[in-house]
Amino acid sequence: MSALPVIDLKDASSFPSRRVEAWKYSDLRKYLREAPAPSPSAAISITGGGPFEALGGEAMVFVNGRAVGASAFMGSGRQTVRLRFLSRATDTGHAATARISARAGAKLLILETHEGRGSAYVAHNRLELDVARDAEVTRIVLTDEPEDAISITQAEVRVEAGGRYRQTIATTGAKLQRLETEVRHPGQGADVRVDGLYVLSDARQADLTSVVDHVGADGATSQLTKGVVRDTARGVFQGKIIVERGADGTDARMGHHALILGERAEVDAKPELVIYADDVQCAHGNTIGNLDPAALFYLQQRGIPLNEARAVLTEAFLVEVVDRIEDEGAREVVREWLTARL
Repeated sequence: MSALPVIDLKDASSFPSRRVEAWKYSDLRKYLREAPAPSPSAAISITGGGPFEALGGEAMVFVNGRAVGASAFMGSGRQTVRLRFLSRATDTGHAATARISARAGAKLLILETHEGRGSAYVAHNRLELDVARDAEVTRIVLTDEPEDAISITQAEVRVEAGGRYRQTIATTGAKLQRLETEVRHPGQGADVRVDGLYVLSDARQADLTSVVDHVGADGATSQLTKGVVRDTARGVFQGKIIVERGADGTDARMGHHALILGERAEVDAKPELVIYADDVQCAHGNTIGNLDPAALFYLQQRGIPLNEARAVLTEAFLVEVVDRIEDEGAREVVREWLTARL
């Protein structure tokens, strides 16, 4: 299904450069010219259950690319799985692939974390996800990685008729970080939501790239991404929704909105609609700006210090994405995660 370049950390010739259109804002070859040395095994150093531990569920854990236990999960009924990618490496690279399937009619909550405990590592994590007929899958992703790491995450999602897929990614970036999602949308009553938020400071970069391919009639997609960048950070949003011939009745909406809170910060946004069908309802929007000076003045007049006022307005801007998370427990964890970083 993938229309994006396939990366192999063992083969430097597979690393895309800015000459590849989908990677024009995230030049991997600029930072990684040679294949990194393999990361050592570090499974014995696992501690704690991760940010979502209190929500329970089955655990799938990868440490430095190696599965600690099962690397695949089949969900049926109502289940929760905590998918953890841990990097305990320095100046080395590792790759992992997880496979998760939701059976017909299942309701599966995937709580995914990327936890960086080393430095200057290269991580390439892949998720293959199948959403069967009339199943509902929610994927929540939190990333916390060091500012000198290179991290690529790719999710390939296949949805069947009547399936519901909900995704929210929250990230603070890294030296170069890319969170990529490809969804094969069958139409036929399937409903997809692909959301994200980024909070970037210092010289961090995060790239949220997605492709949703509608291949059948009568499907819906909703996408909302919001971000805040400070200092010399760089945020990248690339969202593409494709409506193939015959995918009549498609309803697809995409929005990206960002705040730039530093004179040298940067946001690159590329929302795209590619439509080959006639009877569709599709729209996209993109805005980039700064905090409202009048709102800041209003809060300061009521005794709120400037930095606190900025944090309040920034959180209010971003929390719309968090509020779209339907699972209450996951929503509260993400809300606390966001508040702590503002």
